[in-house]
Amino acid sequence: MAVNETPPTSTSAGLLGSLQRVAGTVLELGQVRLELLGTEIEEQKLRALAALLWAAAGVALLGVGLAVLAAAVLATFWDSARGAAFAALLAVYLGAGAFALWRARCSLRTPAGAFAASAGELARDRSALSSANAAPAGERPR
Repeated sequence: MAVNETPPTSTSAGLLGSLQRVAGTVLELGQVRLELLGTEIEEQKLRALAALLWAAAGVALLGVGLAVLAAAVLATFWDSARGAAFAALLAVYLGAGAFALWRARCSLRTPAGAFAASAGELARDRSALSSANAAPAGERPR
């Protein structure tokens, strides 16, 4: 052993080991949170796709139904009140279209539950870390 070298103490090895374990725990925690976030993104994507498919089917079927209804109304009032029937159908269609656009806009806003599990887990992590920092050096947080 050289004159200037000091033998490693158990304190420095213990500290290094503790730091490695903490770093490993932090990395594992980050990996779990990223996996949870990826799962939630996948769920949101599938939910949006299913809603889009159902909306497309609904729009197609309602369009056919409204066309048949409009033809029936116009055929019924063709001789007596053709102009009034056109105006009534126009008002109903424009009102229903405006309502549908309003509902679509409302549904596109971020739902309160999007990524709620990730946000909850991160809040728990933050509170656990803050309580660990507040605990005295000799005690472990529970």
